[in-house]
Amino acid sequence: MKGLSRLIRMIGFMLVVAAIVDQLRRPADERTWTGNILIFPYDFRIPTAERFMERWWNPDDSRLFTPDVFGVGWSINLFQAMKRFKALN
Repeated sequence: MKGLSRLIRMIGFMLVVAAIVDQLRRPADERTWTGNILIFPYDFRIPTAERFMERWWNPDDSRLFTPDVFGVGWSINLFQAMKRFKALN
């Protein structure tokens, strides 16, 4: 189990490095600090309250998993999670 945890951390670190390298290879005026590495979304912009709400509580977005507010990976749209949980009951 310790080996699996270490492997997951290593993959996460490599994804972060790959995303940063992807941005630094672009001309400075074309860097957005957002994008995808393989299937993993990333966003290294400074988080804002608007982005938190857009990613964590967004009734207008039908996705359950949205790009993370900061970093590599996904967040859960809690509005959609609650809606789907209620539909089960």
